[in-house]
Amino acid sequence: MVVYHFCFDLRYYRVIAADFERDPFWLGFRALIVTSFMTLVGVSLVLADRTHRAPAARAAADRAAYWKRIGAIAGCALLASLGSYLLFPQRFIYFGILHCIAAASLLAQPLVRRPAVALALGAVVVVAGLTLQHAAFDARALSWIGFTTTKPATEDYVPLAPWAGIVLIGIAVGHALVRTDFRALRPLAAAPAWLQWLGRHSLAVYMVHQPLLLGVLWVFVGR
Repeated sequence: MVVYHFCFDLRYYRVIAADFERDPFWLGFRALIVTSFMTLVGVSLVLADRTHRAPAARAAADRAAYWKRIGAIAGCALLASLGSYLLFPQRFIYFGILHCIAAASLLAQPLVRRPAVALALGAVVVVAGLTLQHAAFDARALSWIGFTTTKPATEDYVPLAPWAGIVLIGIAVGHALVRTDFRALRPLAAAPAWLQWLGRHSLAVYMVHQPLLLGVLWVFVGR
């Protein structure tokens, strides 16, 4: 993600002339990033549910922690909209990846303990999002759902269809990881400490890295 955004910023400052809108390489790169994000959202929902699965006396505290997490993501989504409006008023982000994560987390929560249903429904949402289109969804008021005939004029567009489907599939992935005691992820334990730290603070990294990159590039090439 940081590499992708750094290259995007280089184009913003006209250092490179990459075509992020049509080049299959950059489109594929972005799709891989978003897929990994949304899959991890589903996995995280499973892990959070297992952590908070506790006696009834703690139910209220668990609900508070869940809503605090959703509130933090939604708040950051609003900040992303505001920041993008300042830079790109005609193409500001009104439903980007953070908006989708917040909404998809709410929609997926009822299925967090039903991996088979989540997997099946997730596959349906992905296929529908990739194949179905209707002009009615081209209006901004509905485009956040998906099914548009053309990509809206916005710097980041992550509609619920197909991406909420990836979150649902991530729930099934999360249960599979739990059943196998996370064997597939054990090699990650050898990752450098700094990389593990970035993973544990991913939302903060997401919010900070772009202003930092833009600021550094402005100092060296933007003046």
